[in-house]
Amino acid sequence: MEMVTITIDGQQVQVPKTSTVLEAARSVGVNIPTLCYHPELRPEGACRVCVVEVKGARSLVASCIYPVNEGMEVKTNTPDVREARKTVVELLLANHPQECLSCQRNLNCELQTMASDLGIREIPYQGAKKNHPLDAGNPSLVRDQNKCILCGRCIRACSEVQGVHVYSFANRGFDTTVVPAFGQGLHEVACTFCGQCSSVCPTGAIVEKDDTAAVWKALSDPTKHVVVQTAPATRVALGEALGMKPGSIVTGKMVAALRHLGFDRVFDTDFTADLTILEEGNEFLERLQHGGVLPMITSCSPGWVNFIELKYPELLPHLSTAKSPQQMFGALVKTYYAEKAGIDAKDIVSVSIMPCTAKKAEAVREEMKSSGYQDVDYVLTTRELGRMIREAGIDFDGIEKEEYDAPLGIATGAGVIFGATGGVMEAALRTVAEVVTGKELPSIEFTSVRGLTGIKEAVIPVGDLKVKVAVAHTLANARIMLEKIKAGEADYHFIEVMACPGGCIGGGGQPISTCEGFRQKRIDAIYECDQGSALRKSHDNPAVKELYDTWLIKPLGEKSHHLLHTHYHPQNRI
Repeated sequence: MEMVTITIDGQQVQVPKTSTVLEAARSVGVNIPTLCYHPELRPEGACRVCVVEVKGARSLVASCIYPVNEGMEVKTNTPDVREARKTVVELLLANHPQECLSCQRNLNCELQTMASDLGIREIPYQGAKKNHPLDAGNPSLVRDQNKCILCGRCIRACSEVQGVHVYSFANRGFDTTVVPAFGQGLHEVACTFCGQCSSVCPTGAIVEKDDTAAVWKALSDPTKHVVVQTAPATRVALGEALGMKPGSIVTGKMVAALRHLGFDRVFDTDFTADLTILEEGNEFLERLQHGGVLPMITSCSPGWVNFIELKYPELLPHLSTAKSPQQMFGALVKTYYAEKAGIDAKDIVSVSIMPCTAKKAEAVREEMKSSGYQDVDYVLTTRELGRMIREAGIDFDGIEKEEYDAPLGIATGAGVIFGATGGVMEAALRTVAEVVTGKELPSIEFTSVRGLTGIKEAVIPVGDLKVKVAVAHTLANARIMLEKIKAGEADYHFIEVMACPGGCIGGGGQPISTCEGFRQKRIDAIYECDQGSALRKSHDNPAVKELYDTWLIKPLGEKSHHLLHTHYHPQNRI
């Protein structure tokens, strides 16, 4: 790699020739503040907060887009630089709502932090205030354009990472806004509700719809039996919302905190992740052996399901009919669990803790009422649970670990790896290989489907079969896979698709992180949970075996078909 020598604040350093000034500065520990810049998105240089002095330049330059060159001299902390940054932020604050104390992003807002770091204690400018209505017509996300600072991150995340292109700039000058097509609400356009826009928004302009008040009300109602399920990825991310390092495994503490909040039973979505493998795995074998539609594609990720319904409805026959683990769990809680516990299903409130904003929309789909009621009543994101724990005054760091309740809290390592991209595929292979061969695998580690590469491919020997599989994460990569299927170029048997970067660990409802490598840290923790599990194959789960022996009878059976499977349909939004 070709290197150049530059001077930053009097310090001579060597950096790659392809670096920007911002990248060069950060590589040697010099922090330059940013707002529109995001390390995972294309830099734009729009906000001008990152300006620096470069010797010979006619004016201050935006360091996030300014390239280095041999002999360059940069100063990042001169009076002119500090004054320019301060003025930019003061102008942003002049027409920003002064609602910090009641804002969902309070104490986790980049604009708020920057104002504090720059020593802004009063706003010298009196700007006109924006007065846009809230976009809150969907179950997943709330957009408040009055808090938007026009950084464009949501536009770039939606187009570059997800390839969905919901957002764009409209109008000019003070009237500039970020809007979906024709200024419509997210529920009226082809939004998948994945929430990646909320994950990159530096302020409270895009947040998840807050359902904590409804859950608090249910918990305080003595006539209701309130149960909760926790998704695999929440146990390696909740700690971040409560001040711990990325990748902290907090399973037992999370269970204890949920009991302290007042939930009557604390269950694990990993149980129905194991169940999903039995249903989806057998569905795959049925298609493989009897000429069904191939490649079969997983259906666990509701953002992905929305995407194929909106953009590629002609390919819906490729989608597995298995419901997601969340929805399988909801259906079982108000049937199987209600029957075993002797509780009327109408008195059960089913809550899920999910890393995903799209799960909120999934729960209210018309198809998700197999129990005769809405199967999952409320979906809380990992961020929402973090807020409830803080509101309750729980000492999360000091709380003693507790175990999930049986039987729907018994799970395997195969269930927990659903939280990482490639995890559903690996869990399925662990079971399908043993079902086909009737023999125990010498090794259950399918490392070829792991990792953060956007699209992964592998050929896995399963008995006499050579099963070709693929794994994709982000909707932009999902589009690549679907285009290959349309062109007749996809000779895969089985494809896993997750809507979010890294899979569920990078879901739109996870704690917002700017820590370098936070997704990999969460993934490493997921596989650590798997390694530490007493059981690591879904078909070895004793509670799932009992469920089949005593109630469901068999995978793909009549009762399974009614409760655990569904059919998806085209969505008609622009």
